[in-house]
Amino acid sequence: MNQLPVQASPRRMPALALLSLLQFLIAVDVTVVNVALPSIGAHFATGTGSVSWVVTGYTLVGGGLLLLGGRLTDLLGRRRMFLLGAVLFALASLAAGLAPNLPTLIAARFAQGAGEALASPAAMSLIALLFPAPAERAKALGIWGAISASGLIVGVLLSGALVQLLD
Repeated sequence: MNQLPVQASPRRMPALALLSLLQFLIAVDVTVVNVALPSIGAHFATGTGSVSWVVTGYTLVGGGLLLLGGRLTDLLGRRRMFLLGAVLFALASLAAGLAPNLPTLIAARFAQGAGEALASPAAMSLIALLFPAPAERAKALGIWGAISASGLIVGVLLSGALVQLLD
């Protein structure tokens, strides 16, 4: 069977950059509070048991809803779910940054996890759609994954720097 070559969109690379940037921010957000947990506990005058939900809540909701996020992406559309997840993540990040107390911070972290669970599967699906050739798709997913992994490292480093500078 003779197939016509797929015309590459000139918007593929900026789209990959945007998808990778959000995944980078999600990865930073997973780890940025780890070093700061004692400072967060001191700020809100609470023990380590309660403050651990700042990390646990995010990862529990994010991981727990990941499959649902993928299914919703299939049902409702890649772009829609990516944008919904990105907006939810951004609003929840703002709420976490402005949280006046620990329960508000934990609720915001739960919402961040939900935003991640919507945005990440949609981002992977968009990459697969934007880069249909197997070699291109592998490179694009490799770039996306490498940028995401670097966000985990930056989050830990940023957490330490923020604790030192803004304690």
